Amino acid sequence: MHHDDYEELPIRDEMIRLGQALKLANLAEDGQHAKHLVSEGQVTVNGAVELRRGAQLHAGDVIAVVGAELPPVRVVTG
Repeated sequence: MHHDDYEELPIRDEMIRLGQALKLANLAEDGQHAKHLVSEGQVTVNGAVELRRGAQLHAGDVIAVVGAELPPVRVVTG
C-alpha cells in the first residue's frame, strides 16, 4: 500500500488511545461502536488485529476496520 492510500489523523499529543482514534477518524460512530468493533476483532493496527480499545497509538501507526469501505488511517502529529 502506498502512502496516498491512507487518510491522516493528526494528533496533538504523543499518543492517542485506539477507541478515541476510531471515533476521530470516523471509523466508528461513537464509543460503543468503537468498543464493539475492537471486541469483535475487526480493528487492525499496523496490519495486526488489536483487541485493546485502550491501546496506545503513536505517529506512523495505521488503523483500519476490516471489511469497512473506508481507507486505513495513519496517525500523524499535528
